[in-house]
Amino acid sequence: MKTSDTLKEQVNSLPDKPGVYQYFNANEEIIYVGKAKNLKKRVTSYFNKIHEHGKTNVLVKNIVTLKYIIVESEEDALLLENNLIKEYQPRYNVLLKDGKTYPSICITNEPFPRIFKTRNIYKNGGTYFGPYSSNYTINSLLEIIHNLFPIRTCKLPLTKENIQAGKFKVCLQYHIHKCNGPCEGKETESEYKINIEQIRQIIQGDANEISKVLLEQMKILAAQYKFEEAHQIKLKYDLIENYKSKSIIANSVVENTDVFAYDENDNSAYVNILRISKGCVIQGYTIEYKKRLDEPKEELLAMAIVELRERFQSNSKEIIVPFKIDCEFKNVSVVIPQRGDRKKLLDLSLQNVRQYKLDKLKQSEKLNPDQRSIQLLKSIQDVLHMEKTPMTIECFDNSNISGTDAVAACVVFKKGKPSKKDYRKYNIKTVVGPDDYASMKEVVRRRYTRMLNEETPLPDLIIADGGIGQMEVIRQVIEDELKLRIPIAGLAKDSKHHTRELLFGFPPKEIGLKINDPLFKLLASMQDEVHRFAITFHRDKRSKTQIASELDTIPGIGEKTKNELIKQFKSVKRIRSANLVELSETIGNNRASIVYNYFNSDLKP
Repeated sequence: MKTSDTLKEQVNSLPDKPGVYQYFNANEEIIYVGKAKNLKKRVTSYFNKIHEHGKTNVLVKNIVTLKYIIVESEEDALLLENNLIKEYQPRYNVLLKDGKTYPSICITNEPFPRIFKTRNIYKNGGTYFGPYSSNYTINSLLEIIHNLFPIRTCKLPLTKENIQAGKFKVCLQYHIHKCNGPCEGKETESEYKINIEQIRQIIQGDANEISKVLLEQMKILAAQYKFEEAHQIKLKYDLIENYKSKSIIANSVVENTDVFAYDENDNSAYVNILRISKGCVIQGYTIEYKKRLDEPKEELLAMAIVELRERFQSNSKEIIVPFKIDCEFKNVSVVIPQRGDRKKLLDLSLQNVRQYKLDKLKQSEKLNPDQRSIQLLKSIQDVLHMEKTPMTIECFDNSNISGTDAVAACVVFKKGKPSKKDYRKYNIKTVVGPDDYASMKEVVRRRYTRMLNEETPLPDLIIADGGIGQMEVIRQVIEDELKLRIPIAGLAKDSKHHTRELLFGFPPKEIGLKINDPLFKLLASMQDEVHRFAITFHRDKRSKTQIASELDTIPGIGEKTKNELIKQFKSVKRIRSANLVELSETIGNNRASIVYNYFNSDLKP
């Protein structure tokens, strides 16, 4: 099925995260809203095959562009999909004919509040939490609340006047200790509302204390061998633990609000808006500004807020922002949340703006594959306070066993990528014994003396596979002998041969880098590459030396014969054990006799 290049790019850039996707037609109308556990896999499935149902094929033909909103969980995606379908009623979505929504929990506005499940939300009917996509979850949560807290379940109008007039009598709930009898004045409003506040904390996800109580109860019952009762408590405990990360896709505590998140890089600023209506996320959108001057983020965010509110004709009286802005909005409250549902919505908006920035980076990398590498090289420049970006980096390493077959290697990275045609191998010529520092001096001297003589461009940075000592001997050659100014860094390893730290300056100082930092990974890959190259060269040389020490001592056997034998038998051990016929088939009767007699007679010393 033919898909436009723009749409292909959008699909390829989708993240492997849960969320909701929206398809738009040529008139920029939302024609379909769907949820996904994995956005990339789900959306890709629309465009890589012909579908059995004709309506789906018609839908795909009408898709011109798409947008998406990422969320924390599959449950959040389900709730957000429900909200968006009701808000926009897309042509290809099945609509809920009865207008029902997912259930919420209501805490009423009464002197002695009630707590119950409802699908209807009234403006002054109380505080609502939810909605919940699972009836089992909401019912279990209410069961836990009523089991742990003596909250009334009756619908009596418990006003102060009615209670003082003695209009009510306690019911069975009081006698089974499920209610403290506020209807007869056996519990005050302040005492009752202490329980309500604790319940509110549980519903809002701050259930640590109640988790501790349930865990303690479970341990006591288990110690008394009451395993069935302990198991029932465990089920409640697990529900509370799962509920700690409850959905924040919709909550009527936050009614009509615009949420703005901000992120930036050197060239662009990104602002995301999440529009909240009646406690539900109804829209998500991100815009990008190309920086022209060094505009402060407060100014850019304020500009984006005006643009987006005008674009979507928003008249909400509250906006949520991540930091203070240099702008006042008439009849609008500006909130910078630190905790609670507003903070969770701000975090969700921030997650979306960061994903958008990542998508843009991926797209630009496809157009300019060197861009990411150059950004990392600029990071090296910033971290090491270098005068110029290290577009060419050279790394050195030694390899020997007790001083034998000593070699060294130089690998070259250009624009952050290996330039293998510029790699160089060095046999150590002037050093006797295992002296890594002297070997490094020899190699660096040979390398840069030749580059100077040939007028080859010098590197922007030299990296030693080692610590302070290796850096110092390189400095002695570069600065003291050759009078060059090339920055020198060192990469030290720990006892497990893992890259541990970056060293720079004289005297060298440790530069702090996190192990998951892309810059750290780039430097570690350079160190691994030069080590691999040096070790491979050393093994090859040692192997040739071992072969030569055996075959070169046979009188009458030259280099050509030796190579023919090694090519056929792979090792001296196999040559030694070969019979005369096998040797003759490879090198002829005359030479075969010489080799055979050498290994099988007194001719061999």
